[in-house]
Amino acid sequence: MTSREPVRLERDGPLAVVTFDSPPLNLFTREMGQGIEDVMNELEADPPRGLLFRADGKVVTGGVDVHLFKERAERGGEADDGVRGLLEQNSRIEALPYPTVFAAHSLCLTWAFELALACDLLLAADKASFGLVERRVGLTPGAGGTQRLAERAGPARAREFVYTGEIYSAETLERWNVVNRVYPDEGFDAAVRAFATELANGPTIAHGATKRIVRAYLEGGVAGADAVTDDQFAELFASEDLRNAVETFLIEGPDKATFSGR
Repeated sequence: MTSREPVRLERDGPLAVVTFDSPPLNLFTREMGQGIEDVMNELEADPPRGLLFRADGKVVTGGVDVHLFKERAERGGEADDGVRGLLEQNSRIEALPYPTVFAAHSLCLTWAFELALACDLLLAADKASFGLVERRVGLTPGAGGTQRLAERAGPARAREFVYTGEIYSAETLERWNVVNRVYPDEGFDAAVRAFATELANGPTIAHGATKRIVRAYLEGGVAGADAVTDDQFAELFASEDLRNAVETFLIEGPDKATFSGR
């Protein structure tokens, strides 16, 4: 991909970094949607060991290009290929078998916040803020934001967030268990890259098992997670990472192992 496109993918060792870059507001357009689709296809074909989403510019995004809503309303609500796939793409992000992190350095509205909620972890700068403001044009979020916000913060908070269309601070959403960590504005990009890189350098196979156990819990409670934990746990003993880490532990002590994701 070239830097002229609204979505670009770079590889930094085991970490893949996806950057949204469509100045001045990183609005969601058909081109942005196609860029996300292209990136997802590449990530699934050639998986990294960790994934970081971030944005360039003053804001993460100002939302969706309202012309897309106008065009769809003129068609009587019928979707087209340019905007239909964001919900499916967020489900694909959620299903990736390695750690996924979203970094929000400033204002993050609608589609990008919904994408962030499909990631495992959401990191925010002090000045970051978030909103699902679709009510302003008579809509409700259509890319999974409502249900994923309810999953993290509870249904009452999700209703409040969507009903009011207000903008909420990173501090508030950390208190609601939506944002995982808040970092100082200065040095934010370096801090989140270091955090995501550390995850990507970790035991990738074990992280994938953790994700599947958490998903089983969300879908079936503790009993649902218990039902899959034995199998997930047992499969890890076939990995090179576990065997090498155990051998290193016995010879050199804890925290000396390096992982390859195999």
